[in-house]
Amino acid sequence: MVSRTTKRLALMLLAVLLLIAALAAIKFMQIRTMIANSPKPQPQVVTAAKAQMLEWQPQLDAIGSLVAVRGIDLSSEVAGQVREVRFRSGQDVRAGDVLLQLNADADIALQQSLQAAADLAAQVLARDREQFAAQAVSQAQIDADEADLRVKRANVAQQAALVAKKTIRAPFAGRVGITTVAPGQYVGAGDKIVTLQALDPIHVDFALPQKQLGALKIGQRITLASDAHPGRSFSGRISAISPRIDSATRNVQVEATAANPQRLLLPGMFARVEIEVGDKQRRLTLPQTAVTYNPYGSTVFAVEPGEPPKVKQVFVTTGATRGDQVAITSGVTEGQEVVTSGQVKLKNGTAIKIDNTVQPANSPNPKPQES
Repeated sequence: MVSRTTKRLALMLLAVLLLIAALAAIKFMQIRTMIANSPKPQPQVVTAAKAQMLEWQPQLDAIGSLVAVRGIDLSSEVAGQVREVRFRSGQDVRAGDVLLQLNADADIALQQSLQAAADLAAQVLARDREQFAAQAVSQAQIDADEADLRVKRANVAQQAALVAKKTIRAPFAGRVGITTVAPGQYVGAGDKIVTLQALDPIHVDFALPQKQLGALKIGQRITLASDAHPGRSFSGRISAISPRIDSATRNVQVEATAANPQRLLLPGMFARVEIEVGDKQRRLTLPQTAVTYNPYGSTVFAVEPGEPPKVKQVFVTTGATRGDQVAITSGVTEGQEVVTSGQVKLKNGTAIKIDNTVQPANSPNPKPQES
């Protein structure tokens, strides 16, 4: 009786196991069919370029400010009422041009009075000299007359200088700024009348770290650019290097002079300065978009030939940059093809499709794109 029950249970267990095996086989076939029918990953579309050896002009970069070679705020040494304004705001003037005339009537009248007194003193001296020849006056009288004449002439000169101060002249050629001074207005001694700036040539002042001092010399060529004139550059040369290093920043102050015949550059403007140092060099170059900068290092995706081609992520060491380009000092060889855009969707071994219809910028001297 026990033996029959055992056999029955064994048969039932065998049947269950066979059922489970059948179901598992069916499921396995279904999964394999689904995998076989699922779409295969398509190659990722990227752009690529080959690393090239290009000529580079080594240079130092700095940020500077434009400063007039000569620039002042004109003011009067004496107080007075404005009689005449002889310039327009923004006008170019020559050295010696009269810019402002203050009322000097009383001063001129006093000068004429002092001149009359000086003339009289001269006549008295002349008469006394005649009398002295006839021994009618003493030498002491002649000495007194001469001293009196010198005093009166000095008074005339002093008053003439005061009258001259009532005429404000341009001390050098340049361009005047905007003024609010008008005829009839009273100006005090030292009050600002107008700014005067000599614009051609123009200075650019900038600072560089002390470690770059050895690469600088007087007469070195520089190129500067300003956001006020996008796409344009201006040439100049280093005209002065400070003999002192700033102890707070460890920077050296440098001054360069640039021609500015069209007066496009104005004092106070911000400028980007590039200083050419040394001879031209050949460097392995890639577009800057090819390099991915990470906390653990810079990488590029190198293209490995195949059907389809695949990528391999490699570490690189970058050097100087210029425009849209970056120099590669290690990690890539000349002629090696690397991905220049589309890296976000890549990882090691990803299949790619190269489409260079639209290439990323790769210019050493990029210019703004105008719409």
